[in-house]
Amino acid sequence: MKKFLLIIILIPLILSAQPIDQQINQLVTKYYEAGKFNGSVLVAQNDKVIFKGGFGEANMEWNIPNAPDTKHRIGSITKQFTSFIIMKLVQEGKIKVTGYLSDYLPYYRKDTGGKITIEHLLTHTSGIPSYTAREDMSDIGKNNIPVEEFVKKYCSVDLSFEPGSQFVYNNSGYFILGAIIEQLTGITYEEALHKYVLDPLELKDTGYDTFKEIIPKRSTGYVRTALGFSHADYLDMSVPYAAGSMYSTVEDLYKWDLSLKTEKLLPAKYMAEIFKPRVSGLGAKYGYGWMMKRILSPDSKDSVTIIAHGGGINGYSSYNMRVIEPGYIITIADNATGSAQVEIANVILNVLYGKEYKNPAKTLIPIVYKSINEDGIDSALKLFNELKNDKDNFSYNERELNQLGYLLLGEKKLDESLKIFELNTILFPKSSNVWDSYGEAALEKGDMENAITYFKKSIELDPQNSPSYTHLKKLGVEIEKKNDLVLPVEKLKEYEGKYQIAPNFILTVFVEGDKLYTQATGQPKFEIYCSDIDKFYLKVVDAKLEFNRDAEGIVNSLTLYQSGQVIPCKKIE
Repeated sequence: MKKFLLIIILIPLILSAQPIDQQINQLVTKYYEAGKFNGSVLVAQNDKVIFKGGFGEANMEWNIPNAPDTKHRIGSITKQFTSFIIMKLVQEGKIKVTGYLSDYLPYYRKDTGGKITIEHLLTHTSGIPSYTAREDMSDIGKNNIPVEEFVKKYCSVDLSFEPGSQFVYNNSGYFILGAIIEQLTGITYEEALHKYVLDPLELKDTGYDTFKEIIPKRSTGYVRTALGFSHADYLDMSVPYAAGSMYSTVEDLYKWDLSLKTEKLLPAKYMAEIFKPRVSGLGAKYGYGWMMKRILSPDSKDSVTIIAHGGGINGYSSYNMRVIEPGYIITIADNATGSAQVEIANVILNVLYGKEYKNPAKTLIPIVYKSINEDGIDSALKLFNELKNDKDNFSYNERELNQLGYLLLGEKKLDESLKIFELNTILFPKSSNVWDSYGEAALEKGDMENAITYFKKSIELDPQNSPSYTHLKKLGVEIEKKNDLVLPVEKLKEYEGKYQIAPNFILTVFVEGDKLYTQATGQPKFEIYCSDIDKFYLKVVDAKLEFNRDAEGIVNSLTLYQSGQVIPCKKIE
């Protein structure tokens, strides 16, 4: 049920005269060979399927291949179906999006439920903390918990902010919407799915996933590791529920997408409400269970509207994208986490428009691991440093290096693990997570002094990093968790200006009221929060900004830290 930042990437390199279906097949095959995709893909334009195929294996132990009709868990794509059922209930007069949570769910606490509207739940603006962010989520996920009990225990905590004041992607809101659907219809959420969507559209390969049921052609979920794949942890599907419990095929998702352009299930005026851009979030506008954004088309002739949503859940990754004006539909489902599904969709878009594109690079991590075992850690690090600059053929990132470090840690190769974590802190020195991992390795080694230093560094970089506080507390070191700094408006104004990320791509920083915002070219604005002097972070995505000053103390640039990248941005205005 992970969140996805809607980014359209158009990278030139390869131009082919092959038929489009062959180009797509060749492209996705490259991602499979690079270890970045293992699943099913369908590409269409309106009612014409351009390409569909399977890559890799639905079950790796039995060597069963993926196919277009392989059933995969789709995670947060479930939210599209939940929001749709809510709008069906609006049509039936059973609910209003302006109505309050407590009006429809009598057992919900009245003090907060009386000010949270249905629209707040649909648009991730309720202020209810997401239960999937809990530190004990892995334990919760192993239990089958009745809906009402789950809502009361995990979705009824105190609000993080006033409803409607912020966008923070939230699975609790959609879990509650499922409970409301059951309350209003008198049937289960699963039965409502069939009544309102699956049966009318004859989506026979789509449903509410359960562990016990025998589901033909259901894939097994995996986790990408430093060396390949491992089984995903067990997750009882009563826990994702209306926020992420469904399975489907790329073929059925295509049928679903086609139906959204008709009035077969819902009159146009109600359908339009689903896709109305309402709030800024995740690099786009958010409607009811969908993200939407206008971009310049790859052929640079006109702007087009992208409507999309991704899904990520234990063992699975998915993406459903519609390009409205030319009618392109791209559905992708991967039965492994850590997929490049969004990147693949964006590159397929280049292929559809006849533009150049870049093949994926292979990850360096298996090569490094093999070298560690055969030649030792020092030789492996030397090899890594020789190959890391060949970005056309090899890639690495913070997550993969961390996985390698933990793999070595699990193999009790403590010295090798420590050197990999150290390398990660050198390559990504501003990442709180890598310092926390480095601390865990030092702790395992028995080096308490350095472990404390690394955990403190992690907190310095991200004062909200709860695991590091927990580690330090166990080591007898008490550090008070920092709250965001509240700076006076005159101080915030020191950061205002335009900062150049790339030619024709500017990050504007400005003050509104008593808050500081940032807005990139062609994107919505986001509030940024002060963790320390000159250091800010975003809540909607994992990104940090650090403002830099000249010798006279004037802000003259900023550094953007996002997705393992360190991007210097000069102040130009």
